[in-house]
Parts: sequence; structure tokens; C-alpha cells
Amino acid sequence: MYLRVATVLTLLALGGAQARLMQGEPAAPPAAQSEALSPRNASYRISARLEPETRTITGDEVITWRNTTSAAASTLQFHLYFNAWRNTASSWMRERILAGNTSLASRPAGDWGWIDLTAMRIVRNGQTHDVHQRLRFIAPDDGNAEDRTVVEAPLDVAVAPGETIEVHVAWTSRVPRTFARTGAIGDFFFVAQWFPKIGVLEDTGWNTHQFHSATEFFSDFGTYDVQLNVPQGWIVGATGREVSRTDAEGRTTHRYYQEDVHDFAWTTSPDYIERRARFEHPTLPPVDIRLLLQPEHETQAERHFAATRAALRSYGEWYGPYPYGHITVVDPAWQSGAGGMEYPTLFTAGTRLIAPRGAGQPESVTVHEAGHQFWYGIVATNEFEHAWLDEGLNTYTQARVMEQEFYPNFYTKRYFGDFFPWVFDDLPFTREVDGNRMPSYRPVAKNDAQSTPTFRYWPGSASAITYNKTALWLHTLEKMLGWETVQRILSTYFQRYAFGHPHPDDFFAVASEVSGQDLTWFFDQVHRSSNVFDYAVDVFRSTALTTRGYFGEGTTQNFEDARRTPDTYRTTVVVRRLGEGVFPVDVVVRFEGGSEQRWRWDGRDRWKAFEVEGPARAVSAEVDPERILLLDVNRTNNSAALAPAGPAAARKWSLAWLIWLQDHLLTYGFFV
Repeated sequence: MYLRVATVLTLLALGGAQARLMQGEPAAPPAAQSEALSPRNASYRISARLEPETRTITGDEVITWRNTTSAAASTLQFHLYFNAWRNTASSWMRERILAGNTSLASRPAGDWGWIDLTAMRIVRNGQTHDVHQRLRFIAPDDGNAEDRTVVEAPLDVAVAPGETIEVHVAWTSRVPRTFARTGAIGDFFFVAQWFPKIGVLEDTGWNTHQFHSATEFFSDFGTYDVQLNVPQGWIVGATGREVSRTDAEGRTTHRYYQEDVHDFAWTTSPDYIERRARFEHPTLPPVDIRLLLQPEHETQAERHFAATRAALRSYGEWYGPYPYGHITVVDPAWQSGAGGMEYPTLFTAGTRLIAPRGAGQPESVTVHEAGHQFWYGIVATNEFEHAWLDEGLNTYTQARVMEQEFYPNFYTKRYFGDFFPWVFDDLPFTREVDGNRMPSYRPVAKNDAQSTPTFRYWPGSASAITYNKTALWLHTLEKMLGWETVQRILSTYFQRYAFGHPHPDDFFAVASEVSGQDLTWFFDQVHRSSNVFDYAVDVFRSTALTTRGYFGEGTTQNFEDARRTPDTYRTTVVVRRLGEGVFPVDVVVRFEGGSEQRWRWDGRDRWKAFEVEGPARAVSAEVDPERILLLDVNRTNNSAALAPAGPAAARKWSLAWLIWLQDHLLTYGFFV
């Protein structure tokens, strides 16, 4: 008998159907539903049982894995993501604490999670090889001997290029109180990165990174056939379509199946309200939308559907069609910490009990996570190393969809324990600043070059470099080249590399090809460096030259004298490049009467002086007046005026703040 006693006991606990899966006798999978869109070289048959009272999962799986590289594999490597939350010694926890999130270290014992392998064997050419006793934890990124998120299995005989093997695995895990948007609270479970997952073998070796606090995931495409056993009456949502449901002994086994995906996540709760809708379009394939909604959010169902449709329509029209025909939208439980996360054909949104229109939710997060189905789900870049190719491209497109479909949105502040929203309808969001998330990018702009592998970013600024910086430089490209060109760049990239795991250089090559110009100078700065862009007006004056001579700089008295004896004005502007980044910009001077003078500056020197003489006095000067360079970290120094508007601005904002303060005090007085 090749299985240890502990493994046999585990199989007995799993039940007959799951034991048959571990023994290599699973129920027949559904017939293939479509021609392969992807290599399908890492496919899974999984059976798992959830015990909600103890938050434990017992499971087993058969991984059918094919070596698609040109080199033999002498080892196999697997992710065990739940071990990131086993204790404070994991690399994930150390990085979170390093970035200042020390509260995680003091969470109660019941909050933690883990995953333990109980069996692993390799089946090839009809022969079975037990490798469980040979497993060893490795830390390929940082050498942390306490990290258990990657395990390696040495092989007696290497897997040759093109060869296919089966890996049979059994495991037990504990679902944590939510870390990194996976976990449980009460009877709500969102279960992601939950099963032993094989790494990605490349020609250079295994690409199996440890779980890091600032990164997400990377895996190969395959077919998933998954049976989930939960208490009867609990609603289940998962990657793929449900193909069968079986009740027995007060429990239900839900079977889900999906081809051409690279991950599988699921959720279950007895509290969900289920709603269904359909996306239809004259030129795009239809999509069935399933919404699992919290009961208190029932009135927001149509808003979730509208946002999902907007994403499927816009991304589909701009880049390419969504190929799966179905999608599940999950509204996570209050305080679950599971909102705003994407998995193939399934994502979590996020809303509040009080969600006024114009406050951005649930529309913004729904568009964003639905949009991930394209860059994360279909293109599927390595998010350990190049997360911006998903998150950044998606943030850029999300902002464009929101502006087109759901603006105006306004700055919203929540009070009384982050519960009650107040929408400041005199502070509208703009795509250029708020949609692209400039406020979060500005303070960390120099922390890392974007070309640094994402898992090596400073944890506290990884999000801003990944999401915000990319959205800003893509929108800058849009303003440089035009939306039609950027749309063709993104659609060409999407269609050329769908299911292909592309790299940054693939994107850059497409951008230069489609635009018809070498954009290396741009990507060298925005991606391959941490250069900061900041242009400013340093000197601005307009002096009168008359028959009585030089009147001095543009003071009010001198301007009045000049008006009495008009002749010629000499206007001088000095602009400076305060940051390291170099970008061509316009410099414009506007004159009384409405005329203007414009110069083009290559932006290379640290400063540049411009001078013009004419019959009108200048009133203002500005660098980059059309706001092409959205990466400029300080717009307040881009312009200057000879007649300051300070008093008017002070009156406006002081009155606004007084009204806000009055409203807040009245609201506070009402509740106390």
C-alpha cells in the first residue's frame, strides 16, 4: 500500500467520491465545451469539503500537467498560499509589518489560516511514485526559511519536454478570517488561492514566487472540474458554470466546470440573494450575469448589472470580446474584507448599505473588477513581476469607462464609523486626477522604478506604482497620440497576446508598431526609471516700453501709467524643469484682449527663457496648458498670473468651509 495511514484516514473522512478522485477514479468530466483557446497544460480535478464551524477544508486534486518548455523538469514546485497567514514569520506578514501594518501581528489565534499537504504522488506511464516524504519548503525570492508558501518535490526521473504527468494531492486547510480578500466572517466564505497550485515552468526554470504582500498571482491555463461539498441550503458561486448538484446527508455537492482559465475561486453563504441578468450586444457574444447579493443590498441589484454591462460593452468594443458566456458577481458581506478582487469568470464587487448615486460605489469597483476579466483573466501576465500590465491597464480603462458611463462622481466622506456618506457635490471628480489616482501616486512617485519586479517594490507604495502611475502615463499617451491610436495599441496587444502570458517588451513593441513612432524615450522614463516630472513657471513679467522709458516690472501703478501712454510691452517667461523627467511641452502667454503667444519647448534643459514684445500686456503664463503631461506631480506651479486671484479664491473656499462646518455641526447635534 503506497499511501500512509494518515492519508488513508484523510480519504475516509473525505467520503467515497473524493476517495475515488484521489485513487485516480473521478466521475467523468463534462465533454469539452469548446475548442481550446489556451495551452491547457495545467488542468485540475478537485474535490473539497467545507466545515463552516471549524472553517476547515479537506480536499484532494489531480493535476494533469504538461511540460511545455524545451528543458526537462527534475522537480515540481507548488504554491501553498494559505501558509502566508500561518504565523507572523511568513514573508507576506513580514512585508506587511515592514510597511507599517503592525495590527495584523496581533490578530487573535482564531483569525489565522494554513494549508497542510497530507499526500502527494506522481503518476506517469502507468507508474506511481510517492513523493510526499521528499517535499521541502523553499524560498526562492528572499531565502526566508520560515516561509511555507512554496513547496518543491524532487523527482527520480525528470519530466521531458512535451511529456504529461498526473499529480495526485490531498490536503487540509483552515480558512482564515480574511487576509488579502480571502477568508470568512460568520457564515460568509470567500475562498481563493485555496488549493495546492503548480507553478509555471519556463525555459529558464520554475517561476514560482513566494506569496508577497504587494503582489498577486501567476499560473498556467487549463480546465477546472471542481466538486464543492457544503451544508445543504448554502448558495455557492464559483469560477465556471454549475453542471450538477447532489444532496446527501444534509449536505450538497456542487460541481463546477470551466475550460481555458488559470485559477478557480468560490464563495458560499446561506444568506445570498441570487439575481440573474444578461448582457446582449449587436456585435459581441451574449453573457449570462449571475449576481450573489447581500440581502440588505437588494435594491442595488440593477446598479451592479449596469456596471457589469458597461465593462463588458466598453472593454469588448475597445479591445476584444469576453469569451466565456457567463460571469458571476459577488457582493461580499459587510466587514468581510473580501471586496474588490478578481478571478476567472467571477469577481467580488463592494458597496454599502447607504450608497448614494454620485459617490462611486458600487459602480467603480464593479467596472474595475469586471474589467480584470480581460487583462488578468484572458491576457494573464505574471503579476508577481509585471502587475502593472494588468492592474495599470485596467485602472486606465476603468477611469475611461467611469467618465463615459457614470460621471459625475463627487468627493464623498463617510462619518459615524465610516457608515454615513456625505457627498460634496461641489467637488466633482475628474478622470485626469481622481480617475487616474494622482493623489496617491504623488507622494511615492520616486520610490521604485516600475520595471522593478513587482514583488520587490516597497510594500507601502506598490499599489501606486502599479495602478496609478500606469493609468497616468497611459492617459498621457492618449493625450499625445489620440484615443484612436491608444485604443488600437491596446486592442492589438489584447488580441495578439490573449492566453499568452506576455511581457512588458511585448506591450512596448506593439505601442511603437501601432503608433508608427519609436516610443522608447517615453517608456525609458515612465517604466524603466523612477523619474518624476515637474515643470513650473519660475519668472513671469510684462513691462511697458514707452517713449518715457522703462517703467519697471508689472506693478499695478506701472500698468496704469502704461495704459495712459501705450506703446509696447516686453513679456518675459522663464520655465523650469524641476524633476528628472523630460517631456516636450507647450508654453503659452495670454494677453489682455484675449490673444496669446505659444512656444514649443523640448523640455530638456533645466530652464528656458521666452520673450516677446507686443502692444498688449500679458495677464498669465502657463506651461503645458492642455495638461498633456498628466504625470506632472505639481500642477500648482505650472502657471502664474500678474493679477493674483488669491482674495477671490480665499472668499470662495472660506465660505464653502463655513457652510460645510455648519452642516456637520447641525448633523452632529441631531444625533446627540
